[in-house]
Amino acid sequence: MSIVGGFDLHRQQITFDYVDTITGEVKRGQIGNADRRRLAAWLRRFDGRQDVEFAVEGCTGWRYVVEELVRVGITPHLAEPADTSAARGRKRHAKTDRTDSHLMRDLLLQGRLPSCYIPPSDILEIRALLECYQDLRRDHTGWTQRIHAVLFHQGAPAWAAKGMSSNQAHERLRRIAAEHLSPAGQTQVDVALLMLDATEAEMDILRGRLVTSAKHLRGARYLSENLYGVGPLTALALTCWLGGASRFSSSRKAVRFAGLDITVYSSAGKRGPGRLSRQGPPVLRWFLYEAGKNHSRGSAPDHKYYATVKARIDGKRAALSEARKLARQAVHLLNELGDDAFIYD
Repeated sequence: MSIVGGFDLHRQQITFDYVDTITGEVKRGQIGNADRRRLAAWLRRFDGRQDVEFAVEGCTGWRYVVEELVRVGITPHLAEPADTSAARGRKRHAKTDRTDSHLMRDLLLQGRLPSCYIPPSDILEIRALLECYQDLRRDHTGWTQRIHAVLFHQGAPAWAAKGMSSNQAHERLRRIAAEHLSPAGQTQVDVALLMLDATEAEMDILRGRLVTSAKHLRGARYLSENLYGVGPLTALALTCWLGGASRFSSSRKAVRFAGLDITVYSSAGKRGPGRLSRQGPPVLRWFLYEAGKNHSRGSAPDHKYYATVKARIDGKRAALSEARKLARQAVHLLNELGDDAFIYD
């Protein structure tokens, strides 16, 4: 390395700090109103150089920065935010953008930067679609809950859509609203139904795209064939977040990455009950939990363990235990494929 530097990202500016290891020259500053075009213009000063490396923290905005670095031939390093903060040690001065960029530069120069995996661009695209799908599912659940709340608040009969088609369920809800709700309540229901129709339409389109990707991505196909309860979308999420050659040195680290590990807070000799860390990608945790619930079926190979945990504690804890098992098994299967998991057939 000849030039080593670090970036601190914000929506309004990028703070940089880099050093030429041959001449010892250090340069610091900011790229104002930072976006892809302005960053590309700033990076032209390194055109033709193959000995430049920059570190950027793995928070919102890192994708376009890494893509621009790669485009001009600069080696990017993605810093893990929590471990990078811990590497700072005890703070003696106020934390600023300048100190953040300087810290990443020094950690990279010393070979101590806690790095994150940088997936291929097509995998990043699938990750974004999976996150969008989860957002739609969350919105769909939210509007359904609003309908139930309005009905209960005005004393209307409960609305159960189970066993009905979407059109039949909506017609029944409209009849309930017309007979039992005030004009404002009817408006609330009408708006909720419009939002549900729009959300369901977009979910169907997005799910079709994701299922097609899962059918052609080797890693997703392999997981669907070898893991009980893992459908195409769950297999796709597991491949996109856990796949890659030597991605995790142990399956335990994959569980921690998914935020399914148990953490315990202790202070003054007292320990609170364990809680999920909930760190890492929420969409991956959501898919794993949903897949874990499939072991409640009597035909599931691990149903006996699921039933034992459910009887001893509850069904949620049993599903979480199965989710951890699935994450560990998926890592072992994906390690067998290595980078071939990202091949489209």
